[in-house]
Amino acid sequence: MIKRIKICVSGLVQGVGFRFFTYQQAQKLGLLGYVKNLDNGNVEIVIQGDNLQLTQFTQWLEQGGPASAHITDIKSCELLPENGLTSFNVRY
Repeated sequence: MIKRIKICVSGLVQGVGFRFFTYQQAQKLGLLGYVKNLDNGNVEIVIQGDNLQLTQFTQWLEQGGPASAHITDIKSCELLPENGLTSFNVRY
């Protein structure tokens, strides 16, 4: 079953390559969606995939994500799946 979730990550997550490493992890797992920095210093991730892919990705985040980051909070909510997604992108 395909799901799409929105994740907001707080902590030291900007200026440390967080988007790049998130992009690499999403590519490795075959996820679709995007990652982008928010004005408040957080990072927003919207990912779509099957349950296993999403579980592996969220476990990666819960284990700290990239070594250069320091995650203090992760919030997520489920969204409706989006048809037509073809890749995972870094948004600026």
